[in-house]
Amino acid sequence: MGFLNSGKLILGYHLDHKNSQISVVVSDKADPVTLSSSPNAQNYNIPTVLCKRKGTDQWAFGTDAIRMHQDGEGFLVEHLVEKARTGEPVVVEGETYHPVALLALFIKRSLSLLQGYASTEKISAMMITCPVIDKKWKEIIEQIIKGLKWKPEMVYLQSYPESFYSFCIKQPTELWSQQSVLFHYEEDKIKVYCLECNRRSTPNVAYVTEQEFPLWSSAVSSEKADLAFLEIAKTVCGELLISSVYLIGDGFAGEWMKESLRFLCRGRRVFQGNNLFSKGACLGMQERLYPGQVSKEYVFLGEDKLKTNVGIKLMRQSEDAYQPLLDAGVNWYEAEGLAEFYIQDGNSLQLELTPLTRGTRRMEEITLEGVSPALTRLQIHLTMEDETTLAVELTDLGLGSLRAPSELTWKRNIQL
Repeated sequence: MGFLNSGKLILGYHLDHKNSQISVVVSDKADPVTLSSSPNAQNYNIPTVLCKRKGTDQWAFGTDAIRMHQDGEGFLVEHLVEKARTGEPVVVEGETYHPVALLALFIKRSLSLLQGYASTEKISAMMITCPVIDKKWKEIIEQIIKGLKWKPEMVYLQSYPESFYSFCIKQPTELWSQQSVLFHYEEDKIKVYCLECNRRSTPNVAYVTEQEFPLWSSAVSSEKADLAFLEIAKTVCGELLISSVYLIGDGFAGEWMKESLRFLCRGRRVFQGNNLFSKGACLGMQERLYPGQVSKEYVFLGEDKLKTNVGIKLMRQSEDAYQPLLDAGVNWYEAEGLAEFYIQDGNSLQLELTPLTRGTRRMEEITLEGVSPALTRLQIHLTMEDETTLAVELTDLGLGSLRAPSELTWKRNIQL
């Protein structure tokens, strides 16, 4: 992997409660590779744990942490992701640690796997992918970035479904010309992601639907496990036109899939591995920095994406014009719009809401109680409270030396 020393690095970091992974690519020049957590073996999984050596302030991560704990040399700290989300303090040897600080320590130590390939100073950007992205995760990652003294613009977040999408669109077109299906073998379930594209819209809309199936008992035979997965595969695939199937997770290892694999391979390309999410995160970050043709033609609308364009109708140089404020396709928790405009001879304005999925364009009127009937300059600030709730705040800015700003503000929540 000497090529890693040739330029700036883009990282895809798969952060999971049990195992994490890191994939890396150099700028826009090559396909990503996944770092091995073992020097003499191709093992992508990094156990998401820390271990504090007894009587010292030394911390180990991953497999070294597990080994230290098994040797009786330290105290193992598990469930770092869950503890960071709940804010539950961690007590080790009578000392209390903030869980977000420990998760930051794990991430920092895990990046040491780059040693021998490239310097961490060469990292230009990193995409972290998790099962679900929300405001809580955004706050946690912001705390981690601050604690590690990284630049905020270096780190982004992406959900599993979007990482699947980011991976697929970098593959040959024939692999996602129809639908693509991902089976994720987890501890207690099979999670299924199905990528579909609506090519009748402009731009083309891509989205991922999700399903869950309970996992069969670990005590069943290989033959029964094969038949159980066959039923899941038949339920998911049905009559769908599917170009490619991906099987990820250690549970798919071995040769127990016979009938199920035979079914999936009928007219479909089937791939097996366990590092798709980290590669997808890496490719998603690469596409964000170096947009290709697909980014111009497609917009991904996952569960964490804003699905409605928001703008305002106004006059510009005596002609009707449309001013976009929020664009569909951005993460709803990152969506923010800010603009200034004048309002004259009235006390209301209309927002134009245009959904890209279901529904039709509509106008939403906002009345400004107490506004001056004369010319007024206003600022509009838009954010999202959750996936479907638009928060609008308007502020009177006055008219420079002609009229000082008033104390008036108007707030309104709108369901998209």
